[in-house]
Amino acid sequence: MMEELAVLAQWHNVRFMAEGLLITLRISFFTIVFSFILGTLLGVMRYSGHRLLASLAAVYIESFRASPLILLILLFRFTMPLKPVNSGTLAMTLFTAAIVGEIVRGGLNSVDKGQWEAARSQGFTWWQTMRHIVLPQALRKMIPPLTGQFITVVKDTSYVWVVGVQELTGKGVIILGQHGSTVQFFAIFGMIGLIYYILCLGLNRLGLWQERRMSWLTM
Repeated sequence: MMEELAVLAQWHNVRFMAEGLLITLRISFFTIVFSFILGTLLGVMRYSGHRLLASLAAVYIESFRASPLILLILLFRFTMPLKPVNSGTLAMTLFTAAIVGEIVRGGLNSVDKGQWEAARSQGFTWWQTMRHIVLPQALRKMIPPLTGQFITVVKDTSYVWVVGVQELTGKGVIILGQHGSTVQFFAIFGMIGLIYYILCLGLNRLGLWQERRMSWLTM
């Protein structure tokens, strides 16, 4: 048993898994950043009340939310001239942006309508009111669901393995193809699970910290 675990602990296996972790982090980072930007834009468009903008945002959000993520990853991989890791990241970004858009719209709807009236009385434009008054208040309420969604993003990076991206889970499966005893199986996937747990726990703590920080700023 110890000999089987010692084989997994060899430097080339550790480095191999570390490379997969870096790919997982890369996909997670870019998906979170760009989906937040696009999702915020979609949420504002759907909330705006402008018929065309709201309709376009609604079609986008409902279309992507109704599509299985793994199907989008496969579709983008075989229809776009991108590297597998880039097509997977793009698919995850567009899918996550649809969910973020609904979170943003819900956060905006939770802000009291009196804020708009007060801003209008002070001569603020629609965009100034949204940017300086409504959106900051809504963002504070959106942090818990956004944190939950971004934690899901980290876990969903394992889906890109189906298109040949050797991220953390994919690297683990490859190692199992070479060292596949029962002990090694549980050791590898136990370690992968622990790494995902640490990443998700870190995101959760970051979300709690940001929520406390924004609560202090808006008191």
